[in-house]
Amino acid sequence: MGEFELIRRHFQRPLPAGSSAVVLGIGDDCALLQPSPGHQLAISSDMLVEGRHFFADVDPEALGHKALAVNLSDLAAMGARPLGFTLALALPQADNDWLAGLARGLFALADAHACPLVGGDTTRGPLNLCVTVFGEVAPGQALRRDAARAGDDVYLSGRTGEARLALEHLRGTGWALAATGAAGLNAELRARLERPTPRNALGRALAGAGAHAAIDLSDGLVGDLGHILLASGVGAEMRVHDMPLAPALRELPLAQRLECLLAGGDDYELLFTAPPDARARIEAASVRSATPVARVGHITAAPGLRWLDADGRDMPLAARSFDHFA
Repeated sequence: MGEFELIRRHFQRPLPAGSSAVVLGIGDDCALLQPSPGHQLAISSDMLVEGRHFFADVDPEALGHKALAVNLSDLAAMGARPLGFTLALALPQADNDWLAGLARGLFALADAHACPLVGGDTTRGPLNLCVTVFGEVAPGQALRRDAARAGDDVYLSGRTGEARLALEHLRGTGWALAATGAAGLNAELRARLERPTPRNALGRALAGAGAHAAIDLSDGLVGDLGHILLASGVGAEMRVHDMPLAPALRELPLAQRLECLLAGGDDYELLFTAPPDARARIEAASVRSATPVARVGHITAAPGLRWLDADGRDMPLAARSFDHFA
């Protein structure tokens, strides 16, 4: 099977109904996209590399899902509507069954978000997937990292930590194996790592609900929140006891529980800020998008990040987020 047969068989298909933003898809030197009049393009790329972002034996359908999900999550963090995406794929060999599984996972999520594949590239090499996603957002509506303001509430969608617990289980880490018990890694925990849910419905709802800044949690809450604080020139006080806690994390020793909650990565939840007078609108956006949110802190004018316990006392934490080159 040659390169172009591979593309034709597994990735080229008619554009789904409703893809009005795609003027020209796969088959030419470039795709042509037509954003809605007066809108701005939102563009993001993410790369998944075997051995760095996923295990060699990962289910290809789950890998296809995650490759697109992590990019859709970036659009969610900006409050942008998906338009389409490209896929650059390096393969050690052309395995039809593996590629069919990858395409199933990829297109199932793409169809769910009306985000068609419009182009890309394939080559032989170490397994590597790079997706670039395109979206649109009305001017002034993007949820930028530099928009947090002193006095804002800090919110978290869903909950964090389960993906990290699943990762450590698959690595064979002792405390994670003890936490998952004799039954082993259940499907829900594994899905939190391998099939994350991008919060696009929530992101778009927040853009019109008065939210200020947002970021998707890919490398861990501590580090990702730090990006907002640095870009906005503010600080934050965060309440550990208000963080939603998954049942699977409750029996962990405190140090490992905090590591999962605050520095785990791969959560793809939204962390965002909004003024106190927007609380009713934020709750309505949560209900409308069927995505739970929790207030977990507030933004301060003074720089720095403080973590507080249930009694309001400072908690010294050494948690650090993931860094590819640290």
